[in-house]
Amino acid sequence: MSEITISINGRSYDIACDAGQEGRILDLATYVDQRIREIGRSGAAYNDSHLMVLATLVLANEVMESRGNGEFSIETGDGETDGAQTQTETNGADEETARQLAAAEEALEQLEIEKRQVMAVVKELTARVEGLSAKIEAFG
Repeated sequence: MSEITISINGRSYDIACDAGQEGRILDLATYVDQRIREIGRSGAAYNDSHLMVLATLVLANEVMESRGNGEFSIETGDGETDGAQTQTETNGADEETARQLAAAEEALEQLEIEKRQVMAVVKELTARVEGLSAKIEAFG
């Protein structure tokens, strides 16, 4: 495990990640920071918590749109999803098609790992923002 410091919306966060994933996490944090700043500049949010919720919704929408169908499934916590599972049949497929399928499945698995990492970061950031928001409200 590695630990890196990311900066989002002017705040620094120490994030644990798998060794070798530091660059990817930094890239993701930069992207999230850019999107949050864009939303903040639009004036759509009235406080930091609201800004984080809006940004999370925008990013979730981007994920769904990138899948092409606007649908998503929710993980149940054990790596399974509540959506219908599909099986790919390779009956009669030649070796090249089987290799391509294996490569595509491996890429999909890597994307799922990265998605879980991003969702963990979003969950951690949301918890931190909610905690900060509660502290601010307690003083205000």
